[in-house]
Amino acid sequence: MSVGEEVRSEQPQRSLGTAAARNLATTTKSAPQMQEVSARWLLRMLPWVDVQGGAYRVNRRLSYAVGDGRVTFVQTGEDVRVVPAELRELPALRDYADEGVLADLADRCEQRSYAPGDLLTSFGNPSDEVFLLAHGRVERIGAGPYGDDAVLDVLADGAYFGEQVLTASDTIWEHTVRAATHCTVLVLSRSAFRGVVDRSDSLRAHLDSLRAAPERHANRYGEREIDLSSGHVGEARLPGTFVDYEPAPREYELSVAQTILRVHTRVADLYGRPMDQTEHQLRLTVEALKERQEHEMVNDREFGLLHNCAYEQRIQPHEGAPTPDDLDELLSRRRGSKLFLAHPGAIAAFGRECNARGLVPDTVDVEGTRIMTWRGVPLFPCDKIPVTAARTTSILCLRTGEDDQGVVGLRQPGIPDEIEPSLSVRFMGIDRQAVTSYLVTSYYSAAVLVPDALGVLENVEIGRRR
Repeated sequence: MSVGEEVRSEQPQRSLGTAAARNLATTTKSAPQMQEVSARWLLRMLPWVDVQGGAYRVNRRLSYAVGDGRVTFVQTGEDVRVVPAELRELPALRDYADEGVLADLADRCEQRSYAPGDLLTSFGNPSDEVFLLAHGRVERIGAGPYGDDAVLDVLADGAYFGEQVLTASDTIWEHTVRAATHCTVLVLSRSAFRGVVDRSDSLRAHLDSLRAAPERHANRYGEREIDLSSGHVGEARLPGTFVDYEPAPREYELSVAQTILRVHTRVADLYGRPMDQTEHQLRLTVEALKERQEHEMVNDREFGLLHNCAYEQRIQPHEGAPTPDDLDELLSRRRGSKLFLAHPGAIAAFGRECNARGLVPDTVDVEGTRIMTWRGVPLFPCDKIPVTAARTTSILCLRTGEDDQGVVGLRQPGIPDEIEPSLSVRFMGIDRQAVTSYLVTSYYSAAVLVPDALGVLENVEIGRRR
């Protein structure tokens, strides 16, 4: 150490230090922050319907379609078994009640595996088996307009085909079905089915009643036909008709998310300036409650959008990653689509596919945020849509609003101690430990007015790199 450095180190302090000065300073501080807060585009863009009595009834025309059209399986190791009651999704077994016979049929299903490119069926060959697709993706292939093969449809987990062999004989495969990925299927042969029929009086009577039932005239959506006449001249006899309704329409009951917020009176009294402790505790609690609300509106098994999309409105990607062709198909299945909803990873994967094709999607300003669009429909991010361990997710396409027979959010305004529509903060009192309690409650649900209001592109790969 030099002499100059020694002198400087021993020099006495000549002014107040910063550490001591801070004791007299008023610190400028931010309000409490939380990372959980997201844009919550679904809650912001969904039209809300005010309901009374805690329920919303969706009346529709009478439809002959029953069930969701998808079969459920259980897996033990590598062994897969169909849930017996799920066999009622097959048209020939719809409304059949004998669980024992259904279990016998489930036991007679043979498990098979197919590699990518393997043929499950071939056009023109005799068909004598029903295929239940437990896992994987298959392509239904038919002849194109110029004689080449064309992919007519893509089927995935839970789908079935060949069900006509249960009620008809001497049928042939009208399409070739090829495995697009590794597939696990359960196969029920016509001979196995007939063996059960021969031993079961109830199943035989059920099939006889199907044959004897009067023909049901339905439109292509499964609704009871409205008889009309057109193109006639003169005094033609006009048909009589009426519009029949579903006898037991679905009712959506409002779901609830609640918590009890506790704030000690000493904290509220002594540390309530310059920021109100109770106010910020409530603000952050309400934010968390809204995050849970959006999560449930996407994922709840009773009313969540992912679980309430009709099977015929679910499609599979042609190549795994979401392509412009896939989103075009999703749009083509409904009129007046208002928005896409996708995980941010799926939006990034779609952007990569557009970049690879030299496409630049347009953007639109929504509440001050630039949102990517496709064919003019905004593609909103939603991190509540799950991503599987295999890095697959779903993209939703919605038509919204009551007037357009779309998807609507449900709430009940006017509840006691309401701070926002259908969201209340209710004082519950002070306990013997001087802790103040507040009941924070949100009531909500979502309804799909007609099946084609909601479509889902399933099993979208977001980890693939070009």
